[in-house]
Amino acid sequence: MNKKTLGKLSMDSLTSTLTEEERKQLCGLLGNVELSLLYKASVHGYQASAFHQRCDRQGPTLLVAYNHSDYVFGGYTSVDYAQSGQYITDKEAFLFSVQDEVPLCIKVNSGSHARLDDAGGPNFGQQLYFCYNNQPVVYNQGGNAFSFDSDALYGDITELIECEVYKVKHILQVMEKPWSNVLWTADRRAQLMGLIRNHKTLVTSVSRVRILIIGPVGAGKSSFFNSINSIFMGRITSKAMSGSAGTSLTTQFRTYPVVDHHEGRLLPFVLCDTMGLEEQSGAGLDIEDISSILQGHIPDRYKFNPMAPFQHNERKASRPASLQEKIHCVVYVIDATKISLMSDKLEEKLASIRRKVNSLGIAQIVLMTKVDEACPLVEENLQSLYVSSYIKSKVQEVSSRLGVPVSCVLPVKNYSQELELELNCDVLLLTALQQMLNFADDYLDDAGHVEGNVF
Repeated sequence: MNKKTLGKLSMDSLTSTLTEEERKQLCGLLGNVELSLLYKASVHGYQASAFHQRCDRQGPTLLVAYNHSDYVFGGYTSVDYAQSGQYITDKEAFLFSVQDEVPLCIKVNSGSHARLDDAGGPNFGQQLYFCYNNQPVVYNQGGNAFSFDSDALYGDITELIECEVYKVKHILQVMEKPWSNVLWTADRRAQLMGLIRNHKTLVTSVSRVRILIIGPVGAGKSSFFNSINSIFMGRITSKAMSGSAGTSLTTQFRTYPVVDHHEGRLLPFVLCDTMGLEEQSGAGLDIEDISSILQGHIPDRYKFNPMAPFQHNERKASRPASLQEKIHCVVYVIDATKISLMSDKLEEKLASIRRKVNSLGIAQIVLMTKVDEACPLVEENLQSLYVSSYIKSKVQEVSSRLGVPVSCVLPVKNYSQELELELNCDVLLLTALQQMLNFADDYLDDAGHVEGNVF
């Protein structure tokens, strides 16, 4: 067996084949969990009966398989194995492979046929079978429950050298006191909306604060705009294209003013959306383009070219950008479920951007999205956000990895699948937006003094 150093986990005297790095990557996909080894095929046998004897009625489980090409892959299901003979609906199910620095994660397409819960070996979508016919093999029968390429998932090598199943226990740690005080009330929401509606910039030449939103593909940049727009429209909207595609759905530089539905006028800020960041060179948003955006050179609807940054001679006018046209606050959007999985390349890209933003003195904030997906406690009740020790640890991790103060990391939940507005979501989103306006004021105060001295 050409596996790396064996990781150690306490699990009924069984030894896990997972390395510590692999375990960390899998926990990054699952959240704050504890893994306990239930079944090890080399010890208990590859027979379906041995699997069910050890794994039935154990709650959420993670299956991990290993093949001769050193692929570590498998699947997660949140629903018990019970040999019911029924198709299992499980919207949490996913397939994975941890070959690379950032693991491959393939979520179930609909969830309605995530598994066939029969007496046979474990399967996902009645499509990918492990320990097929009681043999140390994986078998891809084909289907549409999961969309994956067998070569990418496991190198198309079907023979297994090991198959393990872990019980997944979500750790819900509740703190005695909230680490931040939030009023989850309709009055607080109304107060925040009033403060934002009536916000006046500190510089008379700037009528609206320009907020630039930057982040990796799929982190929730466009969703944040849609969420803010929804609050002030009084209903769920989807003006900016958003989703979870592998590459950026945003291909243009877009400036989105927001209209206050009740008063029928523009609000005093503009949200600027960009292509998503990607770790590869020649893909996603170029750092030189970000520099041009910050300094007010790139026009609305400019189409990005990842292979060639914006050229200044493309500007229609040669005059310097005014303070009104520049960016006044930069917001980095980071997915709370993927912080631990952030690659070194992406982290360095973000660091390069931060250095540039710092050199221009522009205010910076981190928006930590998908907090509900990161912590089951928060998923159950968003008001548990500030008593979740796990979310607090994620805020601290973001602070450390991006080099920003903890106070500048704001956890939120964007609207994604909801059909109606929710008070708790609104309070978090509006609190974050109000802080962005405050930070922009700090920048404008300094910039206004400089502008006043020049003129």
